[in-house]
This record gives sequence, C-alpha cells and structure tokens, in this order.
Amino acid sequence: MTTTEAELAPLEFAVTKNLAAKSPAQREELLKSPGFGTVFTDHMVDICWSARGGWHRPRVQPYGPISLDPAAAVLHYGQEIFEGIKAYRHADGSIHTFRPRANAERLQRSARRMALPELPTEYFLQSLRELIAVDGAWTPSGADQSLYLRPFMFAKEAFLGVRPAEKVAYYLIASPAGSYFKGGVKPVRIWLSENFARAGRGGTGAAKTGGNYASSLLPQAEAYEKGCDQVVFLDQDGNVEELGGMNIVFVHRDGRIVTPQSDSILEGITRDSLLQLAEDRGHTVERRPVSLREWRDGIASGDIIEVFACGTAAVVTPIGALVTADFEEAQPTGELALSLREELTDIQYGRAADKHGWMHQLDV
Repeated sequence: MTTTEAELAPLEFAVTKNLAAKSPAQREELLKSPGFGTVFTDHMVDICWSARGGWHRPRVQPYGPISLDPAAAVLHYGQEIFEGIKAYRHADGSIHTFRPRANAERLQRSARRMALPELPTEYFLQSLRELIAVDGAWTPSGADQSLYLRPFMFAKEAFLGVRPAEKVAYYLIASPAGSYFKGGVKPVRIWLSENFARAGRGGTGAAKTGGNYASSLLPQAEAYEKGCDQVVFLDQDGNVEELGGMNIVFVHRDGRIVTPQSDSILEGITRDSLLQLAEDRGHTVERRPVSLREWRDGIASGDIIEVFACGTAAVVTPIGALVTADFEEAQPTGELALSLREELTDIQYGRAADKHGWMHQLDV
C-alpha cells in the first residue's frame, strides 16, 4: 500500500435496500443449484469517478439495469476492465475471500493499460465488504459452492472522440456459484487455434478487459465444432499463450513446473497460488516462453508428464488431449494438478491452515 493510499479515509457508502429482494425461502431455493453466472444477489455497489471530482458518490443499491447514454464511450471504444474473485462460507458461518489485494492490484494494472482511473486497494476491499454486509446471506455453504464477485469499471462519459473518458463508473455485482464440474473434475480436449490470435506484443493481453474475451469467442466456437471443450492460443512467435480464460501449466518428469509468461498473458492469481503451493512442496517453478514444439516434444519423450489449465472459475482443469486440424495428441494426466487443487480449495474454504495469509474475512 502506498503512503498516499494509507492516508485515504474510508468511503461513506449510502445504502438503499432493495424492496423487491428475494425472501429467505426464495433465496435458499435458488442456492440449491445456482449454476454459474446466471443468478444474482439483490444489491450492487456503484462508485463514480470524474477527472474533476475523483472517486465519489459510493453507494449500495438494488441490483438492476444500468442507464447509459447512447454515446457512452464504452459502447464505442471498449474502454472497460473487470475482475473475478470468490467469497467462501467457512464452517463457522463466516465469509472470506481469497487474495483480494492481488485482484485489486491486477485491476489497477488493467486500468493503467486501458487509460482508466486506478481504484485504490482500500476502496476495492471496502466495496467487497459493503456488498457482503447487505448480501452476505447469498454466500452458499454447499460443497464447492461460493459467491462469485464481479467488480468492473467502464467509461461512461458521453462523447464521440478517441481519448480517455473523464467520467467512469465502478460496479460490483455478485452471483452464487455451484460446483464448476458436474460429476467431478475430468480431463478436457483442447483445440489449438492456428488462425486466430487472442492478443499481440504490446497489446492488451495482460489486461483483464472484455475485448480479449470477445476475440476468443469465434475460436472457442470453432473448438466446440471440433468436439473440444476449450481453445488454446499461440503468440506471434509460435509460443503457447493461454486458453480463452485460463492459464496453462506443464509438469515435467524431473519435478519442474513450467508455465508460459509474456506481456500478452494475463497474470493468473489462481495460477500463481498453485505454483506457490508447488514450490512449498519442493518443486522448481519456471515462468518463461514455451513453444508449441517444446510442448509436443515433451509429450513425445515423456518429459512432460502432466498438463493442466487453471483459473478462478474452475480452479484446475486437467488437459487430456490437444487437437488441431492435422493431429490429435493425448496428454498425460497425473495426480499433482488435482492434489494442488485440493490443497488450494481446502485453504479457501477454511479446511486447512492459511500459511501465506491469503484469506481475508469480509463479514467484519
């Protein structure tokens, strides 16, 4: 935290209760099988920013449509960023989230790249607490369930001109989420996109901005057509980048764990946490470019013994096959990915000691 941020006074939130909020019985019925990203809580956070007034008018208000001028800059120039973070119900009923400062810092990096104002970390954390204060009952307690929190920021100034907007909105919404995998974690088939790129050198690949995900939708549809579950991208040099919304990790026979890293790859908080747990176990971790040839040669020689993807939503997804128009290669699956997944989720749900101080209680 910077000295300037340490001196920030907490925001004074105005709270307007949703008069049409779900009853406890309705809420419990929805929490039985919430799916992912389809059910939303009763309230949302809204904070304004302007070049003249800075961050102001913080409030918690009923969840509902956002009114925008048709000339709002985000609609024309895509000046937008977001984050993804989960809240977990622990056995004693308390509500915690995982490494929220890392999410706040990544939102700030995304903001710098997209010429948006940086929301101070303490304001970010306060927005999470304020929403949980009114909607904490929406945090489910079922196995592998959580409350998915979606902070996002966009340019709302009404003008047609290519420059950074001088009026911006920050929102936070929440959605109860069930288990990502029905019937347990299973290896997935990955389609290698050779005709489309997700990002380029010097582009926005390292920012969590909607355009990166929009550019992945067509190749993702292509993957579905080829009988695959996900798509993996290469960069302009032929190196492995990431999946549409997940990082990729290679486990080597000698215990090394290698993950692609470049300025076009989003830094995954889940990935880095899993790699820290692997280092705690004595594994050597390498963050560096990985070529497609290295990947294929490693599989052929038996040097690579496990390949998996990871991200906030699914945590860990073993990769069982790499598919292209010219070949299909089976990928080895092992025990490390699922073991690391279990260790991480045990920390998140309060079933294991939090040795790194990653958990942050929200209902305080």
